[in-house]
Amino acid sequence: MNTLGERDRFSVQNLSGDDPEETLDLVRYWRAVNRNKWRIAALVGAVTVLAVLYAQSLQNVYRATATILVETSKPKVVSIEDVYSGSVGSYEYLFTQAGILKSRELAARVARKLHLVQNAAYAAGFAAPPPWYARFLPDALVSRPPQAPPPPEVLEQAMAGAIQGGVDVKPVRNSQLLEISFESHDPRLAAQVPNTLADIYMTADMEARLKVRERAMAFLGEQSEALKKKLAASEKALQEYREREKILDVKGLSLGGATREIEQLTSALIEARRKRAEAEAALSQVKGLRVTDGAGAVEALPAVLRSPLVQRAKDQEADAERRLADASKRYGSEHPRMIAAQTELRAAKENLGRQVRVVVASIQKEYEAARANEAATARALEQAKGDVQSLNRKEFRLAALEREVATNRQLYDLFMQRSKETDVSSELQSAVARVIDPAVVPTSPSGPNRRRIVVIAVFMSLLLGMALAVLIERLDNTVKTSQDAEAKLGVPTVGAVHKTRLKRGLSIERLFLEDASAEFSEDIRTLRSGVLLSGLDSPQKTVLVTSSLPEEGKSTIAANLAFALSQVKKTLLIDADMRRPQIGQILGVPANTPGLSSLVAGELGPDKCVFSVKGSDLFVLPSGQIPANPLELLSTHRFVDVIEKLKGQFEAIVIDSAPVQMVSDPLVIAQVATAVLYVVKADDTPFTVARQAIRRMRRVNAHILGIVLNQLDVAKAEKYYGEYSGYGRRYYRKYGYSKR
Repeated sequence: MNTLGERDRFSVQNLSGDDPEETLDLVRYWRAVNRNKWRIAALVGAVTVLAVLYAQSLQNVYRATATILVETSKPKVVSIEDVYSGSVGSYEYLFTQAGILKSRELAARVARKLHLVQNAAYAAGFAAPPPWYARFLPDALVSRPPQAPPPPEVLEQAMAGAIQGGVDVKPVRNSQLLEISFESHDPRLAAQVPNTLADIYMTADMEARLKVRERAMAFLGEQSEALKKKLAASEKALQEYREREKILDVKGLSLGGATREIEQLTSALIEARRKRAEAEAALSQVKGLRVTDGAGAVEALPAVLRSPLVQRAKDQEADAERRLADASKRYGSEHPRMIAAQTELRAAKENLGRQVRVVVASIQKEYEAARANEAATARALEQAKGDVQSLNRKEFRLAALEREVATNRQLYDLFMQRSKETDVSSELQSAVARVIDPAVVPTSPSGPNRRRIVVIAVFMSLLLGMALAVLIERLDNTVKTSQDAEAKLGVPTVGAVHKTRLKRGLSIERLFLEDASAEFSEDIRTLRSGVLLSGLDSPQKTVLVTSSLPEEGKSTIAANLAFALSQVKKTLLIDADMRRPQIGQILGVPANTPGLSSLVAGELGPDKCVFSVKGSDLFVLPSGQIPANPLELLSTHRFVDVIEKLKGQFEAIVIDSAPVQMVSDPLVIAQVATAVLYVVKADDTPFTVARQAIRRMRRVNAHILGIVLNQLDVAKAEKYYGEYSGYGRRYYRKYGYSKR
């Protein structure tokens, strides 16, 4: 068995640790649900009745489904992708078509096609519905004020929204199928809407593509006219430029002739320069020889020797010399033949000299002619180059104009081709989808699932009731059982006093004397045993009885404990509650009787202030006259001296004090007490308040013996908290105890 000090240390550690309320306790929550099971059952029953009534008030809903095949690939005879666009064979395309089917525009067209605005039965569904409970009440008890019908446009919008909200479009997995479903209270309408929506969807797609074609045709027509005008303007500008620049459309021949002319002039210039160089070299040789070697050396020049006249002249000179040689062999110097041969030789030499001079003069003239030819050829080449450059500039401008004409003609031809393709493709358009399985009028309703509504309502109400029970349990911060007190307050429980119903004429403060066989009396005996066994080495017992708040039964516990202790020890009961004294009145002490205040003040002695209680061995010291400031009276050394003197006269002293949370009197009295009994009212005292008060007691080193759980409903604790069993009551009855 732990000593008081060990329990105190354990209590301090528990108070400074984690709050056990923060720990999830499933058993505790189950007990909370069990404790409120009839309330939960009542809630579930009420919700069930309301759910049944609500489910029965719901109208039957019929569902019909139509299946369509979406043509994701369109047959095209000509290439006209600009007019048709779309993703082929993709889920994105199917989901896009599903979104189009659920569009508000198609829903409005369905409403108009089915003439739902003129359908009074269907339009009435968009009026303010009567309350659901009106179905179960007579018409006389349900007030239905007349309402003006909404405007047609508002009604049409409402019906379009209802159809849009009621249509359900789902793609069939791994296929190009879409299921169009609609729910309605009218089975015929449930089948009409999917079928009508499918037809309108296909028609709307055709109309949309027709509008696209019309816009494309208009655009292509406008662009074709503009391109036609632009082409005509560019062709006109090209022709004017050709005429202005006098350019023949020979496709590059002019430029080719100019190029060949430049090549020929270049070759001619090279040849002229060669000839001029040869003539210049020959002239230089002639001039050089004439200066240095004289005229005779000129005949040996190659340029002179190449001359045919010089060659003939030299041949004639050679013939004349040969004839002169022959004549000199035959004839004498005076012979006529000899003289003729000499004359002929002189004539041949003179002729050679003349021919050489003629050749030399021709070399000079050839040089001058070659130089003049070179200069003329160079000038002709430069002029040809200038002409080619001018022609190149004209060709560039001409090419630009021709390219512009070609581009405009190409664009014009392209737009004309697209226009014709669009016109032809409009005759080959196919529907975007086709109906595979039309919707049929359902013969049985698809909803509402009334059983499911009721089951869900029952289940949700059960969860709500259990949640409320757990929430109340979590919000309930009172101490309920001894185990709860120990866990939340960190102080062991000395005893638990049962909640007792008194017979007429009995007093709860004197019940231990008046009915010893009651369970209450046995609880007091258990409490007495705990007090006596708390410190076997200390025969002197000074027990302070206090609580957190008023009306927790501390005076009742103090009086009955004092009666129990008086059976085994000489006991004094002191009423130290100087704020609201009750012990004297409970035990029959007359009013205005001197008591503790007079004894501490030294006005009277113990023999004048201590009284015996009639019918028992108990002595009582009432509070006496209440002072202006009781705390000052209890804080004096005289109060300590009085208690010490009384300890010498009595074996046990029980002190009834004021609540800890109200005043500080118990903190002062705890200094002279050997043990403190802390009274907690079951199912009433918040544990946070009691815990704070116990902390205050521990700060002044009070020796808290334990908790006394007062007014504990054992039957409730046994049933809902599982702490006590039914054997206890049978045990009490076996030994003659009864519950009051």
